Amino acid sequence: MVINSVHFTFAPEEADKAESLLRELRDASRKEEGVIVFEVGRSQERPNVFALWEEYRDKAAIDAHMASEHFQRLVLNGVRPLAQQRNGETVVPI
Repeated sequence: MVINSVHFTFAPEEADKAESLLRELRDASRKEEGVIVFEVGRSQERPNVFALWEEYRDKAAIDAHMASEHFQRLVLNGVRPLAQQRNGETVVPI
């Protein structure tokens, strides 16, 4: 198993648009064969901050996810250009 943990910070006026894109990404990603868990959360204290928790069967599943149409459209051409900051880590269970 491989886990991606990502935090995004958006300008306050972009946060609702980001939520819409991240919801669509979550729903599409959960249908992928190699995805075990795909969760998106929004901070209650700082509503312009979002966290993603993604669990994949293996590296091939991550590669397939990043090659998907919805990743290209919603992340590369949607969320990332809107984000002011992105912090991510790829980890494995211990």
